[in-house]
Amino acid sequence: MLPLAAEQKAAPSMATGIGDRLILAAIAAALALLHILTNGRYGFHRDELQFLSDARHLDWGFVAYPPFTPFVESVSMHLFGLSLIGLRLASVLAQAAVVIVSGLMARDLGGNRLAQVTTALAVGLSPLPIFEATEFQYTLFGIFWWVLVAWFTILLLKTENPRWWLAIGVALGFGLLTKYAIVFFIAGLLAGLVLTRTRRYFTSPWFWGGVGITLLLFSPNLIWLARHDFISYHFLQHIHTRDVGEGRAEDFLKGQFLGNVNLFAAPVWVLGLIAFFADHRYRMLAWMYIIPVFLFWAGKGRFYYVAEAYPPLLAMGAVTAERWLARRRTWQRITVEIVFFTELFAVGAYIIAMLVPVASSGPLRNFALDNSPDLREEIGWEELVHTVASIRDSLPSDQQAHLGITVGNYGEQGAIEILGPAYRLPPPISTTNSAWLRGYPSPPPTTIIALGINQKQADTIFTGCRLAGHNGNSEGVKNEESKYHPDIFVCGPPRKPWSVLWKEHQDFG
Repeated sequence: MLPLAAEQKAAPSMATGIGDRLILAAIAAALALLHILTNGRYGFHRDELQFLSDARHLDWGFVAYPPFTPFVESVSMHLFGLSLIGLRLASVLAQAAVVIVSGLMARDLGGNRLAQVTTALAVGLSPLPIFEATEFQYTLFGIFWWVLVAWFTILLLKTENPRWWLAIGVALGFGLLTKYAIVFFIAGLLAGLVLTRTRRYFTSPWFWGGVGITLLLFSPNLIWLARHDFISYHFLQHIHTRDVGEGRAEDFLKGQFLGNVNLFAAPVWVLGLIAFFADHRYRMLAWMYIIPVFLFWAGKGRFYYVAEAYPPLLAMGAVTAERWLARRRTWQRITVEIVFFTELFAVGAYIIAMLVPVASSGPLRNFALDNSPDLREEIGWEELVHTVASIRDSLPSDQQAHLGITVGNYGEQGAIEILGPAYRLPPPISTTNSAWLRGYPSPPPTTIIALGINQKQADTIFTGCRLAGHNGNSEGVKNEESKYHPDIFVCGPPRKPWSVLWKEHQDFG
């Protein structure tokens, strides 16, 4: 039993710790509530439709990503059906967890309430975390696993307890099952070990135990990749070439300040990076940032590929700033805090207005649609499926009996597969990503409703094509579907046998 004086000293500390955690939970809950109230505003995003399609064909791997995210979406579908809010709830919870863990990183780096709250708000009010919680994407789950890795690494370095390598191994294993790009961050972790005094852990059995756990968790997907000729690697090569060719990899460094972190929090993460380098105990975390950022910059990656690297920098920067403020006069400290949080919330409000569908009509809705192409991609899918069903109903009964619907991208594929059953439409025929692996119907259809191609492509692939309808939306919103794939055709059988056609049209997108 503690002496009375010690008990009196410990009690406030415990109460303060509980209070800090409650504040972090409140910040996360407020952000989660924002998304829960707005995530049902429009419709599915084209990427979500691909996840929903793959969630109906669970496997240990998919062409475009590892299996974790489709598995989560499969669970969500069983729980919530096709509820937009329900299916996006996992992303919202992941964002909330990232906010809380980020604050806990600040605590374990020695920060008090100000540092913890600053970190949580800076992370929660940054563009990428805000955007990712508006949709169901694997990106936010990737951020979650790496933030866990960073937190466990801080605890490893703080306590010098090598058993934390087992927790790091679990987080890395699930990270690899979520997003292949985490290998670049693993490179940063290993470089941090080599370049700092933590290299001693290479001789620790706990380190190798963590490596074993990572490989064990990742092994089912690795086996799947080997059985499919590492098709995901070819997919990533194609996507990277496309991104570079279309200029999507430009402004990488600019995006580190404007896209991955709240602009007004940029000095905080810069300070955190400097502080990590200056601290012998935690210097490993600096390399865990520098290496992946350099690799993606040199390899012409997109700016948001390194979004998960910023929460630990913000945590360390907030702790360092808090210590600096503690040495300032009261009026100086209060002035700095008022200016910082005012600007942080102002930038955060602007980001929310730009990326979150907070309004169903009026100037605020128009502002969001004008500035977020992803929100525009959520409009028109139900109308597309309705139009296809109307075209089907206009056909003679013998053509309806042998009908197939071909699609040009995974958004159209997911729309027909997920929303089509309500209109009694047959499953889509798609050559994009994992749908190509599933093949074509047997017996093949003799009448085709073709989406996602133009007249010339339709006449090249199929026989007897005629324009049968148009793909758009009643909102008049210009998105990829209405702008680039406006025509829908009715055609006869393909000019080549289906088996030959399938080999010639393995598409990535």
